[in-house]
Amino acid sequence: MDRSAEFRRWKAQCLSKADLSRKGSVDEDVAELVQLLNGREQFFTTSSCAGRILLLDGVSLLGALPVAVGTPGALCPPRATPPCSLFACVLNINGFEVQKQNCCWLLVTHKPCVKDDVIVALKKANGDAILKFEPLILHVQCRELQDAQILHSVAIDSGFRNSGITVGKRGKTMLAVRSTHGLEVPLSHKGKLMVTEEYIDFLLETANQKMEENKKRIERFYNCLQHALEKESITDLNPKEKIIKKNNSYSRKKKRNREKACGKCVTEDNDKELENDDDPGVSVTIFPEDY
Repeated sequence: MDRSAEFRRWKAQCLSKADLSRKGSVDEDVAELVQLLNGREQFFTTSSCAGRILLLDGVSLLGALPVAVGTPGALCPPRATPPCSLFACVLNINGFEVQKQNCCWLLVTHKPCVKDDVIVALKKANGDAILKFEPLILHVQCRELQDAQILHSVAIDSGFRNSGITVGKRGKTMLAVRSTHGLEVPLSHKGKLMVTEEYIDFLLETANQKMEENKKRIERFYNCLQHALEKESITDLNPKEKIIKKNNSYSRKKKRNREKACGKCVTEDNDKELENDDDPGVSVTIFPEDY
């Protein structure tokens, strides 16, 4: 079976599977982006989360090393729910409860959060409660490395500066779209609140600001991706006019010509915003994994 046919088979199998997440559907803020990617023959998404604020109980991530998911007593990888020893019901202000094995979620929302909800949820904490904001994460399988590079360039220039590409032994090329503007703060220890309500107010203001910035980056990513795919389609129709240029996003230099990647999608204000990001730079690691 040739590579293109195998990719089409992988895509059909993935998109035909039921959504096993508790919500059972794609998050609203990322739905258009997922639809755009899945509508192109060279991409399909394997998982996504638009970004969320959550409160976890009984978790200590300091010094933890990620190991294989499913290993007894194992810690899940960085965006999976950290484990604890008990089942716990989650107060979800989006209107439904979540219950997962080996996880203690006291609260989770994909919308801005208010102090009252956090205070109510903290009353159920018996261990070390941690407030977290997690930005967008999106996993996309790409037909070829060149397709992944285009998508990676768009992600970087849209503010998702922790994005990277992995190439598996079987030829699967995966792009992970990630950002660096997360938040993780302990609030209680052994069930005792260690901070003031005023500080919780401050944290939630910060988390909500990060949520809003995350939403802006998703919108920027969508617009820049549309532009990049339109340019790629024009290039495919006019192969004689194709000019091969070195992609500055794959050098170790911090300065990049963003207009080459997504035209005028990145304004001067956005460019300044990205330069103020706390990420020290951009690096792409391509290495074999056993997929």
